[in-house]
Amino acid sequence: MSDAELALRSTRVITPEGTRAATVTVSAGTITAVLPYDAEVPVGARVEDVGDHVLLPGLIDTHVHVNDPGRTEWEGFWTATRAAAAGGITTLIDMPLNSLPPTTTVEHLRIKRDVARDKAHIDVGFWGGALPDNVKDLRPLHEAGVFGFKAFLSPSGVDEFPHLDQERLAVSLAEIAGFDGLLIVHAEDPHHLAAAPQHGGPRYADFLASRPRDAEDTAIAALVAQARRLDARVHVLHLSSGDALPLIRAARAEGVRLTVETCPHYLTLTAEEVPDGASEFKCCPPIREAANQDLLWEALADGTIDCVVTDHSPSTADLKTADFATAWGGISGLQLSLSAVWTQARRRGHTLEDVVTWMSARTAALAGLDGRKGAIAPGRDADFAVLAPDETFTVDPAGLQHRNRVTAYAGRTLHGVVKSTWLRGRRVFADGEFTPPQGTLLDRPR
Repeated sequence: MSDAELALRSTRVITPEGTRAATVTVSAGTITAVLPYDAEVPVGARVEDVGDHVLLPGLIDTHVHVNDPGRTEWEGFWTATRAAAAGGITTLIDMPLNSLPPTTTVEHLRIKRDVARDKAHIDVGFWGGALPDNVKDLRPLHEAGVFGFKAFLSPSGVDEFPHLDQERLAVSLAEIAGFDGLLIVHAEDPHHLAAAPQHGGPRYADFLASRPRDAEDTAIAALVAQARRLDARVHVLHLSSGDALPLIRAARAEGVRLTVETCPHYLTLTAEEVPDGASEFKCCPPIREAANQDLLWEALADGTIDCVVTDHSPSTADLKTADFATAWGGISGLQLSLSAVWTQARRRGHTLEDVVTWMSARTAALAGLDGRKGAIAPGRDADFAVLAPDETFTVDPAGLQHRNRVTAYAGRTLHGVVKSTWLRGRRVFADGEFTPPQGTLLDRPR
């Protein structure tokens, strides 16, 4: 341990074995040891004592729409990664759509990487996209390092990223299963959506009725059937329907290779509290009723839902019109996700260890990064967040790092203040201040 460069000390360090007082030593960006709190610090190591603040592994957000290049006025790698760092997130994986071009060929991936390289304040990886006409590009994208492939089963909202019908889903999934890749899926059935009432206008109740739970349930059932037939790896994105949980439990029990995520807004916001005309709350699938939210929390507790990610999907403020039918659908949540989830989790009797499991350990596993990230343990990247879990703050949009400061959390009082964020042993955010970009572009582990 004589080569340790840094020793981070806290009375509350969240490790895979539990929370304890400890000193964490770091060398060359990697955790070298987790020592007793009062252990002798290696000679030459700089000591950083964070006192009673909690030292937790940096969060890994596997569902972020950065929109760069092409729609950079909506977000961008500079602003998105700053917002993530301010929220204790040290790794994000960028979605393949809403940028122009979408990440659907190796050349498009190269363009996106070139744009991101000098702007990333945290580590960044990339999903590829599965479209009706790019099956030939899937294996090359996999070999080029994308973490998996995003597909929609209903229209995506942008013309350059069309959805897969069931026939094209089967073709794409068979190709991806051939190299044991991962397909991540926006699961809403287009026929159920088309059959739902489409009134438009400012009433949230009308928008909710236009995206019924059975659209999710039917799409997930079809995806499960395809995954079972092909023994393929599939992941359900942003689950909002509690009605789908029995199907998911049964599929997993029989060995279908299925994982599931949900999002902070489904766990912390409810349909009953969304004001009419307040399209900052619009997302697809939608924020549903309080009773449905309870089902999602139960599924997190029993492991049916694996992880919690933001689905950060911003736009310019002018696209958030008062008409729910035409407003852009997306919640901006990167900077606030940890605090939002922790606020609700503590009310429901969960611990910070649970939150770390959902937002760091399991997201690392989903991305195949669990040998490198997602835990405070020797050999892992020295990525940390320092959190004051009992401190509160009221969300002021002016204090957000997102390029467009439109938020469904405005005015809410949240628990958990991120004091600093560390990337490979270097402090990249502290008390509202950022270092120059120090993030690395990540490839899928081979």
